[in-house]
Amino acid sequence: MEEHILLVVAEIILGILGIAFFILLIAVAIMYYVDVTQTTHAVRRNYPVLGRFRYLFETLGEFFRQYFFAMDREELPFNRAVRSWVYRAAKDLDTTVAFGSTRSLDIPGTVLFLNTPFPTLESESAPLETLTIGPYCRTPYKTASIFNISGMSFGAISEPAVRALSNGARMAGCWMNTGEGGLSPYHLEGGADIVMQIGTAKYGVRNSDGTLSDERLQELAALEQVRMFEIKISQGAKPGKGGMLPGAKVTEEIARIRGIAKGMDSISPNRHEDIATIDDLLDMINRVRDVTGKPTGIKFVMGSTDFLDDFCLAIHRRGLESAPDFITLDSADGGTGAAPQSLIDYMGLPLRESLPILSNTLIRHDLKRRIRVIASGKLIEPAAVAWAVCMGADFVVSARGFMFALGCVQALQCNKNTCPTGITTHNKRLQQGLVISDKAERVRHYAKNMNWEVGVIAHSCGVPEPRRLRRKHARMITDNGQSVPLDQLYPEPENAA
Repeated sequence: MEEHILLVVAEIILGILGIAFFILLIAVAIMYYVDVTQTTHAVRRNYPVLGRFRYLFETLGEFFRQYFFAMDREELPFNRAVRSWVYRAAKDLDTTVAFGSTRSLDIPGTVLFLNTPFPTLESESAPLETLTIGPYCRTPYKTASIFNISGMSFGAISEPAVRALSNGARMAGCWMNTGEGGLSPYHLEGGADIVMQIGTAKYGVRNSDGTLSDERLQELAALEQVRMFEIKISQGAKPGKGGMLPGAKVTEEIARIRGIAKGMDSISPNRHEDIATIDDLLDMINRVRDVTGKPTGIKFVMGSTDFLDDFCLAIHRRGLESAPDFITLDSADGGTGAAPQSLIDYMGLPLRESLPILSNTLIRHDLKRRIRVIASGKLIEPAAVAWAVCMGADFVVSARGFMFALGCVQALQCNKNTCPTGITTHNKRLQQGLVISDKAERVRHYAKNMNWEVGVIAHSCGVPEPRRLRRKHARMITDNGQSVPLDQLYPEPENAA
């Protein structure tokens, strides 16, 4: 009798387990279907069901982080607190926080903005000022947005990523830099203003022998969307070395756009072969500007500063019209691209040191109004952008900030073909997680919210428009733990206007 009862109980338990297993299978199937058809979360779309654990662990991490994981402000290259702000801004969610800052305010280098007892009222605020770039060009470029998209080549990032950025940039009213990989149809698709970058390999504007093609420059300049040309001397990820695109990411389409062989590593020279002196550089700037009729500037990471004064003196010898229309100053801690660790870790000056040097040099030579300064390098949150404006930047560009807006989870696989969010991979299965319409909206929100929050800082400092921020509006913590006004740490030359 007892054995019969045990058998019955066992059958009931097995029946319940079978039903539970069947229900579990149905639940997994439903979650799988929901994940592969939803368009909001790239990780879940690429890794249905399993991808949900990321969000579970992320939530649990808020409670267990202090015992097992890095704190909010400890991760590199971007900590969790900064990334969280970008994610919320990109989703157009509430970016406020409660219960005080988790940011240490006594670390040397920390910037503190100075609120005024009489901040700017909303009714007194001014819209972003429209600036002219290239006043001596046949077709100057006028734009207002402080925050814009830095160079990310098609090849380094995927087709859907480029398309999402292009559409988002148009909606946000900001420009998009092509990076050195040439102009693809996907850059133009969204209708955004385009800055065409000319790298050391001259992809997209080269003859068959690799030299610069005036004919190709004219073809690109005929496109209304192409607003400016940027000659890249060096970049933050690898000062002194050219672009590096692993052969695994060189598809047939990318090879055709760049003019190289499919599947072969795309390694650019470490400098332009036809630019070896200051005069060569000015000749190249003026050649591109004369052929295209559009603003032409240069991009570099500052290392040796000896050439700056000579560069400015050479401009004055030739005349103001010979100057670059803008200088994009990249930071030694910048870089989405693949690079030798020795260069990423040790080469070049960070923007915090180089931007004041560049601004002061231009002021000293009375070129600050002629040459627009564009700051680049880890400026992905409002305070960093506002600091750059205080130090003389007219515009700020970001690559990694907009990658976060697209859904980047800092997996650190940009130099491989395995990006889990589809941003830096040409694996079609992984790319399906990046839904263009959804991510374009996030790009738009991120740029808009950035411009707005930089304005919030400006208003708290008592100025009606962000570009009126000056060094006197902020202080920096020094080694003794005390703060010093930026205009004392980095005094402008006496002849400053």
